[in-house]
Amino acid sequence: MNETADSVDAEGARGKRMDEASAAQRKLYASLHPMERGVLPHLAGASGQKQLPLSDVVAKSGMEEVSVSRALLWLANKGLVVTSEEEREEVALTLLGQEYSRKGLPEHRLLVVLDEPTCLSDAAKKAGLDVQEASASMGVLRGKAALTITASDKGPMLSLTVAGEAMRGKQGLEDKFLSGTFPRDRPKLAPEEQHALSQLLSRKKILEVRKSKEVSVALTSAGKELLSHWDALDKAGLAEKLTAEMLRDGSWKDVPFRRFDVTAPVPKRTVGRRQHYRAFLDSVREQFMALGFSEMQGPIVESEFWDMDVLYMPQFHSARDIHDAYFVKEPASDPSLPAALVAKVKAAHEHGGATGSKGWRYDFDDQRTRRNILRTQGTALSARMLASPGLQVPGKYFAIARCFRYDVIDATHLPDFNQVEGIVAEEGLTMRHLFGLLELLAREIAGAKETRIVPAYFPFTEPSAALYAKHPDMGWIELGGSGMFRPEMRDALGVSVPVIAWGIGVDRLAMFKLGINDIRELFSADVATLRNARFA
Repeated sequence: MNETADSVDAEGARGKRMDEASAAQRKLYASLHPMERGVLPHLAGASGQKQLPLSDVVAKSGMEEVSVSRALLWLANKGLVVTSEEEREEVALTLLGQEYSRKGLPEHRLLVVLDEPTCLSDAAKKAGLDVQEASASMGVLRGKAALTITASDKGPMLSLTVAGEAMRGKQGLEDKFLSGTFPRDRPKLAPEEQHALSQLLSRKKILEVRKSKEVSVALTSAGKELLSHWDALDKAGLAEKLTAEMLRDGSWKDVPFRRFDVTAPVPKRTVGRRQHYRAFLDSVREQFMALGFSEMQGPIVESEFWDMDVLYMPQFHSARDIHDAYFVKEPASDPSLPAALVAKVKAAHEHGGATGSKGWRYDFDDQRTRRNILRTQGTALSARMLASPGLQVPGKYFAIARCFRYDVIDATHLPDFNQVEGIVAEEGLTMRHLFGLLELLAREIAGAKETRIVPAYFPFTEPSAALYAKHPDMGWIELGGSGMFRPEMRDALGVSVPVIAWGIGVDRLAMFKLGINDIRELFSADVATLRNARFA
């Protein structure tokens, strides 16, 4: 009867404590992970200056150290515990040190057997030393003035000095140090032990110094308050998952579930992924293809003919200067240019061909046009496409072309860069069609919110225009040039319909889309930059 009454009283007290637990404490308890609930009760009494070592918490909880450490981190984030770290430095014996601890240091063992002058090899056998240990011991004892060494037919003859005789009868500081208990706390060593340690550390493979951190933990006032209601809170229990059985019988309505904090910090996963700029270029290619454009291809090493002459760029133009184009040494020229097309381009340059233009009025150099350079502009691909028998009219074409120009490297310029080159060939095209395409490129592909189209000049287009967009950090940036191909260019290639064209620095487009204010970050090899890069 009394036992039953005691039980009732205990239940009543527990219920009262449960009622006393605030809603905030019940909510806090419900947020605890099973590992936190496995650790927190064992911290009772650890508060203020009385902290509990991590090793004690591990022993009391019966959990693995890594689990306890993780639970303490989570509890600290909830403000229930505080942890502190203390640097520790321990001295431990190596395997060789353990042997010397049992048998004594080699020089002491050698000293003991030298009761009369003895050759080194015989003394080594008596002391149980190998030749290398005996030789090293001989050097150590000689340095302490404990030996005299003379030559003999059997090798070095060892004899003890008066100092050596005195050393035989007592244990040295180093031997005494090795005979102690290990591991030992280095800061707590006595001065003579510190001296012995420094001597032993100068010799390899006897001792090792281990550095570690001793973690201690104490409850905060919030942690102590939560523990004061622990029995009542813990009795109710928490469900970790919703089961099919709970759904069937409806018991889930009355079951307290653990609260999951979806805002808690978690380790960042560094999984493999595509390089951010490579992914952007792929998305640009997909967008153009979705709009019905066909992709153009062409070589990086081009002749001046395809890169400049076909584009009606005069051979005295400043872009031909060595400061803008990279010239190829081997092979230096292209002997395979189509002669008929070269003749038409030459006529366009010299007198305008059959277009009614006067041309540039200079003598076209047939040898210079064959010189090989690294492609300076994606428009070379458009020229090849327009000269191709596969050209479709009406037709839409694009290319993502790697180009090269000598330039000073800064936040918006590189000597090698990508261009998005495109042309549309169709009857009735005007500059209004071009403006619409430029706006589409800037807004849809680059994500630019403010754009500006201004007049420009290019030898192969008339009229010509340049596209600008406003970067949130760098202000207005030129994205590229555009225009309508001139009749002098189209006629030489056998194209009679209007052609609108554009060449835009896709690197700068990417700066908008990827939130980058330095073009060099597009090609960075820095791991942190690549892992934190934003994707379009």
